[in-house]
Amino acid sequence: MVTLVAVPLAVRLARRVGAIDEPDPRKVHTRPMPRLGGLSVYLGLVAGFIVVALFDGLARQYMGLLAGGTLIFAIGVLDDTRGLSPRLKLLGQILAATVVIPFGIDIPFITHPLKEGFLLHLGFWGIPVTIFWIVAVTNAVNLIDGLDGLAAGVSCIGAFTLATLAAVVGDHNGVLPALILGAALFAFLPYNFFPARVFLGDCGAMLIGFILACGAVVGVAKTATAVTLLTPAIILGIPLFDTFFAILRRYKNGRRIFRADREHLHHRLLAIGLTHRAAVLVVYGISAVLGLSAIILTRLTTAQAGLLLFVVASCLLILANRFGVIGFRWRRRFISAEEKAKGQSASL
Repeated sequence: MVTLVAVPLAVRLARRVGAIDEPDPRKVHTRPMPRLGGLSVYLGLVAGFIVVALFDGLARQYMGLLAGGTLIFAIGVLDDTRGLSPRLKLLGQILAATVVIPFGIDIPFITHPLKEGFLLHLGFWGIPVTIFWIVAVTNAVNLIDGLDGLAAGVSCIGAFTLATLAAVVGDHNGVLPALILGAALFAFLPYNFFPARVFLGDCGAMLIGFILACGAVVGVAKTATAVTLLTPAIILGIPLFDTFFAILRRYKNGRRIFRADREHLHHRLLAIGLTHRAAVLVVYGISAVLGLSAIILTRLTTAQAGLLLFVVASCLLILANRFGVIGFRWRRRFISAEEKAKGQSASL
C-alpha cells in the first residue's frame, strides 16, 4: 500500500529535481520518463520492516538489510540525479555489500549440487564470496532494466520464489524480506508495466538486486543441502545469464565492460519480431519456470536434481539460440534490431 501511494510522489519529485531519463539511440523509450520510481519501492520496504519490528522485533539480519539497502539506494539516487561514473558506483556497491556482513548476512560455506554431504567451509574467503555475489546480482538486475516492467516483474517473481523456497527449507528469517520486496514490486508494477509512467531508475534497480542477493543469502544459501547452492542462481537466472553474456560479448569485441549497448536479451527479443509487451511476458514466463525448477530441486534426490539441472540447462541453451542470445544465428537476426526497436517505439 505504501509503495502504491508513494509512486505519484516519486514522479513529482523526479520532475522537480530533474531525474528524467531522456531518449537516446540506445534506449527503447521515445519520450522523457521520470526515473525515481525506486523511491516508492524503498519506502514500501522500510514500511514493511517497521511493521515487522512492531509485532516481532527486528532481527539483526533485517537491520543489515535496511542499512545496506539504504546505502545502495542513496548511491542510486545520486546516479539518477547527478550521474556517477561506473567505477564510483562499483565502489559504492562493494561498500554496501560489506556493510551487511557484520549483521550476519554472509556465505560461510558452499555445498556441491551433485555430491550429498559435501560441505566446504570458506572461512575468511566467505567475505569476498559474499561481496561478489551481492555486487553481481545488484548489477545483473540493473542491466536487465531495459523494457517497461522487465526488471520489476522478473524481480517480483524471484522475490516470491525466494520466499517460497526459504519456507520450504525451513529458514523463516528469509521469508519476510522476500515477501516484503515482492509485495512492494507487485504494487509498483501497474505504474511500470508497458506503457510505463515511471522508471525504477538506478536507485530502484540496484536496491532490488541488492535485497534479492542478500535475501538469497539469508533464506537459502546458508542451508546445508546439496542443491541449495544453485537455487538462488537458478531463481535469478535471467539477470545473471544476461549479465554473463554481456560481459563476454563486450570483452570479446574489445569494448569497455561497463559501456551500455543494445544487445541484451530483451533487445534481441525485439529484434526477432516480438512486441514490447510480448518480449517482457516471454521473460516473465522463463523466470517463472526457473523459479519452479528451483523449488522442485529441493524435493529431489541428488541424482534426480542432476537430471533436472541438465534438462533445464539444455532447454535454456536451445531457447537462447532460438532467441538469438548465443551462437552466430543472432547476427543475421540482429542486423535490423536497431531499426525494428525504434519502429516499435515510434508507433507507441
